[in-house]
Amino acid sequence: MKIAILGAGNMGLSFSKSFLKYELIKPENLYLITRNQSKFSKISEDFPKSKILAFDEVKELDVELIIIAVKPQDFQQVTENFKFQLKDNQMVLSIMAGIKIEKIQKLLNHKLVVRAMPNSPTLLGMGITGYTAAEGISFSQLINIERLLNSTGRSVYLEDEELLDGVTALSGSGPAYFYYIVDAMIKAGVEMGIEENLSKLFVKQTMLGAYHLMNNSEKSLEELIKDVASKGGTTEAALQTFNEDNCKEILKKGILNAEKRAKELNG
Repeated sequence: MKIAILGAGNMGLSFSKSFLKYELIKPENLYLITRNQSKFSKISEDFPKSKILAFDEVKELDVELIIIAVKPQDFQQVTENFKFQLKDNQMVLSIMAGIKIEKIQKLLNHKLVVRAMPNSPTLLGMGITGYTAAEGISFSQLINIERLLNSTGRSVYLEDEELLDGVTALSGSGPAYFYYIVDAMIKAGVEMGIEENLSKLFVKQTMLGAYHLMNNSEKSLEELIKDVASKGGTTEAALQTFNEDNCKEILKKGILNAEKRAKELNG
C-alpha cells in the first residue's frame, strides 16, 4: 500500500511512525507532504527512506490512500491550491476536527472519504480514534483503514457521523483536560511546600496507579471514590470544596463547549 500524508505535523508524523513500526507500509511507499519547508531536514532525518515533498511540488499522487492532517481552518485554502486530481479509486482519510464528510467530498470533488478523530496519545501507540465513513466504501476498504488506525492504539467505528464532534470534545481534546487537572494538583503540592519535581512524582504516580485501579476494578467510580473518602477525613474535605464550586458541572460545560466549537469548524 502506498500512503500520502498531507500535513506532516505532529499527528501526521505520529501516524507515519505507527504504520512503519508495525510494517503496514514500506518506508519508500510513504509520501510526507508539508507546506513548511523549514521542517524538511528534520522530517528527512526521521524518515530517511520516505519521500518528503513540498505541497507546491505535488502534481500527481500515485497512492491508494491520502491522509489529510492539516488544520481544519486551513483545509479550504489547501484544496484551492491543489495541483493534482484525485483518482476515482483513491481513498481519503481525514483526521481534521469538525470538518464533515459532505464538505470534504464537495471541496475535493471526491466520494471515497473516511473521517476519523484521533488523540495525542497516538504518539505512543496508546491513542483512541473514533471514525466513520461515507457511503460507497466497501467493507474490505474499511478493514484496511481500521488496521492502520489500530496501529496507533484503539479505534471505534461510529455509524452516526454527528457523534464525531462529541468524540472530538471528549477524547480528541481530553488529554488537555487531564494535563490541566494534573497541573493544578502539582501546583497545590508546591504551595504546600513540596519541591516541584517531588510534587510531579507524587501526582503522576497517583494518576497512573488510579487509572490501573479503575481499569482493573469491577467497582463503579462512585464506589472507588467512597473507598478513598472516609467520613470526616481529608479526601471528603477536598471533595466537599469541589462540589461547592460545581467542578463537575464546569468540566462538563467546558467539554460541551469544545463540541460546539467542533461543529463551528465545519463552517
